[in-house]
Amino acid sequence: MARLQPMRYKDYVWPHNPERYSITYRRRVAVQEVPYGYYTMQNLGQSCRVMTGSGAFVGEGAYEEFKRLATVYYTGGEGILVHPCWQSAHVYFVGLSLEQVPRPDYVAYTFEFWESYDGYDAVLQTVTDVRGDTGGSGGTQPGDTAQSAAVYHTVRQGESLWAIAQSRGTTVARLLELNSGIKNPNLIFVGQKVRVA
Repeated sequence: MARLQPMRYKDYVWPHNPERYSITYRRRVAVQEVPYGYYTMQNLGQSCRVMTGSGAFVGEGAYEEFKRLATVYYTGGEGILVHPCWQSAHVYFVGLSLEQVPRPDYVAYTFEFWESYDGYDAVLQTVTDVRGDTGGSGGTQPGDTAQSAAVYHTVRQGESLWAIAQSRGTTVARLLELNSGIKNPNLIFVGQKVRVA
């Protein structure tokens, strides 16, 4: 039986995968009562997926490991959660709790992530004048320098986005910013061009 990859969030890698993990899909529905005991419902759309789970750090340094996870929680902001089996997601780390009085060699914990909506591009894009007008500058079009400075990596057999990020001294989150076409960090192909700078 194949060994599962460890779960990751931002730059934190679980030393062993959590014992329990669940995803809750939510849909917002409004209910309005109408005369004679009936009602009507309106679909207000899908809400964020909620990802929860629990686990334990065991052995010497268990509480130190929990503190490392808590430090990631306190950094705030959005990050990429890479689960060993399911599709990766852009999420916010919204909950972390201890489940018992911590001991030096055993810490039980629970966590909660909320998936963020990435249906829009939050990165500013350089727009080139479609008429080819340089605005009298006589120079290159906006964005030409950025394009010429772009650096790409060709994916080889057995490589992952995580490994490419580590070899280039960057993060998976940064590679996803540079490569808007990659929607699932776990799914890249041999021969694919990945922009790394």
